[in-house]
Amino acid sequence: MFAVKGLDHVALTVRDLQQSIAWYRDVFGLQRRHEETWGDYPVMMCAGDTALALFQAKGPVSNAPDSHSVAIMRHVAFQVDRVNFIKAQETLRARGIEFVFEDHSISQSIYLRDPDGYELELTTYE
Repeated sequence: MFAVKGLDHVALTVRDLQQSIAWYRDVFGLQRRHEETWGDYPVMMCAGDTALALFQAKGPVSNAPDSHSVAIMRHVAFQVDRVNFIKAQETLRARGIEFVFEDHSISQSIYLRDPDGYELELTTYE
């Protein structure tokens, strides 16, 4: 058996690459890395050792189906501490970005959608 160290990245196809770069940078504070090596294929937006690999769609993109009713990726979850969990809610409200709060007993989360409709979660265990 081999051992997995952790999640490296999640790859997302996006409608508008520049819009997605700006959104993940400005809303989530992700930093772009490896641009000097890979350019825009893919664009790596990172937080610590975790990344989103953003790929420009080369054709039409459908709206994501209801993630609760079909076998697809449901959401991407980012872990934050309590201070940043509160700051995230303030930031999202100030930007007019809707989100839903859920208490999961051992953690609390907020769920929102990016410009392409991908569901994102910010969760804290604090």
